[in-house]
Amino acid sequence: MIRNGEITVSEVRRVFRSYWWILPIAIIGCGAIGLAIALLLPKKYTSETLVLVDQPRIPTEYVKPVVTDDLNHRLASMQEQILSRTRLEPIIEKFGLYADQRQRLHMEDLVAKLRTAVTIKPIDQMPGTLHNSLPGFYVSVVFDNPQTAQQICTEITSMFMQQNTREREQQAVQTTTFLTSQLDEAKRKLDEQDQKLAGFKRQYLGSLPEEEQTNLNLLNGLNGQLEANVQSLSRAQQDKTFNESLLSQQEASAAIISPIFQNSSETPDRQLSDLQQQLAVLEAKYTPEHPDVVKLRKQIEDFKKRMVAAPKSDENATPTPKVDSLQVQQLRAKLRQDELSITDLSRRQTQIQEQITQLQGRLQASPVVEQQLKEITRNYQTAQDFYNDLLKKREQSAMASDLETQQESEQFRVLDPPSLPDKPSFPKKGVFVGGGLGAGLFLSLGFLYLIALLDKSMHTERDAELCLNLPVLAMIPVLETPGNLGKRGLLDDSVLQGSGAN
Repeated sequence: MIRNGEITVSEVRRVFRSYWWILPIAIIGCGAIGLAIALLLPKKYTSETLVLVDQPRIPTEYVKPVVTDDLNHRLASMQEQILSRTRLEPIIEKFGLYADQRQRLHMEDLVAKLRTAVTIKPIDQMPGTLHNSLPGFYVSVVFDNPQTAQQICTEITSMFMQQNTREREQQAVQTTTFLTSQLDEAKRKLDEQDQKLAGFKRQYLGSLPEEEQTNLNLLNGLNGQLEANVQSLSRAQQDKTFNESLLSQQEASAAIISPIFQNSSETPDRQLSDLQQQLAVLEAKYTPEHPDVVKLRKQIEDFKKRMVAAPKSDENATPTPKVDSLQVQQLRAKLRQDELSITDLSRRQTQIQEQITQLQGRLQASPVVEQQLKEITRNYQTAQDFYNDLLKKREQSAMASDLETQQESEQFRVLDPPSLPDKPSFPKKGVFVGGGLGAGLFLSLGFLYLIALLDKSMHTERDAELCLNLPVLAMIPVLETPGNLGKRGLLDDSVLQGSGAN
């Protein structure tokens, strides 16, 4: 008997010898039940295919892909789209799925059943692989008909491949379109900055920072010219004053001696000779284009014309007035030259001073202009860098779009076509039979333990001492003869009862 829930090896042997037949009956019975369940349950067939992810054929160093999101995330997004009602309902209608259940189930329930029948399982990365992208995934479909399961698996796989190609092409085109619009906007802003910079340079031409050294050199040169001009003007004024004094003296002298020669007369030939002598003196001193030379030459021509037109005078005719002397004419010519020089030098001095004032104003405004130019140039450079960066990205996106169109980028490739299952994936007889056998084993052991636990009979000396609380003095062995073998149990019970009566 069992005390305090503890069972000994001898008790196990005794119970197993007495009730060994429970073990095979429970195991065989449960195994048969598992086999019957496997035979009676509806069959499910699994069609499976393997889709690999082919990497771009052109290295990413040459053409950077536009689609750079995680493939796991993109696969999950495509799975949600493909397993949506709008995508699964046409499959149900196309293959006539669940025809016997359409009367009692709504379309949402049928779509949910088909969604549970489709499984997407990513392939695990190999240990030590440096590339972190998804190598591929499995698509499996469980259905009660093997041909239908294969057709559904083919359709789902085709949806994944089409969805991947369409999404990549759309994303590439959308990226290129977006970059093109941004590039146009950046071009417009760059043109505005370019016009603003050009207008600023036109407005402050001569005051720009790069022209500061040139302005300083020009200012130094103009200061030298102004100083030389001032000196030349001073000398011209001194010459004019000196020539005026000499002319005054000559005129005074001529006024004193003119009455003496008032009655003297000179012939026209003599006067023409004097004028020609004066012309020779002036031509020796000045150029032929000088105003005094031109004027005197004109006077000589006019005098010759008058000589030809006028009749010859007799001896009693009035003498021709005497012209100024050569010295007086020379002095007057010098005075006119001095006046012209003073006028020219004064005008030149005014121009130089105006240029100096203008250059000084440019130099004073140069720091302010430089600060404004830096700001405009910085904005222009920023706009230009942004435009160049967008242009580069747009070109890369256009090449990536061409790769997507030509299917030279990352693509899905079916390695194994959807399989046509030849045996059901559920229920599996081996699993159900094995489960039944195991359940029968545990059930039979449980029954045996329960029998041992409920057995209150005494079988050993220890059992008698624990039950009667009396020491055992002697034990009478049972004589096992053919006549009393069947009465062994009764004898043991009578002995125990007699002991209890004592």
